[in-house]
Amino acid sequence: MTCPKIISVKAIDAYTLAVEFDNQQKRQYDVKPLLDTVMFSPLKNVALFRSVQVDTGGYAIVWNENIDISEYELWQHGQIIQ
Repeated sequence: MTCPKIISVKAIDAYTLAVEFDNQQKRQYDVKPLLDTVMFSPLKNVALFRSVQVDTGGYAIVWNENIDISEYELWQHGQIIQ
């Protein structure tokens, strides 16, 4: 399945992201359930969490070289927002 690419991401509160895709749809994604995993536990640091960026090409969002979330995950599990 082909997913739209990510064009922007913003931390909207503690552990929730607003993600905009290239088809103009916006989705909200809650990162909190991932924070208990080893990979995502550093995001408990709110300053790091808020430093999220869109990866080159729009295929993922990234915090650093070790922490990312794919466009597929965000598209499939994000909640549509207006």
